[in-house]
Amino acid sequence: MNAKDEEQKMDDGFKEIDSKKYWLDDKRNIKRIIYTLYAVCLGLFLADLFYHKHVVFSFDSWFGFYAIYGFVMCVGLVLGAKLLRIVLMRREDYYDGDS
Repeated sequence: MNAKDEEQKMDDGFKEIDSKKYWLDDKRNIKRIIYTLYAVCLGLFLADLFYHKHVVFSFDSWFGFYAIYGFVMCVGLVLGAKLLRIVLMRREDYYDGDS
């Protein structure tokens, strides 16, 4: 048996194991989750109109300040992680030393 036949046999084995359909396999359910998340975010953003804020700084009272601040900081974390990856990344065989 050559390597290609073995690979095909392994693929067939995985197909048998993964033949069960899960609820997240359906793209409609993924879209429902995303639209629900959008609705929750919009609702929380609009809820900012209906409660009194005890502000410390003047910008704390701006409409949607914490939602916008949270979004900007989340994007900043992702971009910072991408930059940090460049600094910390090692070549693929880094731990395959001659020791």
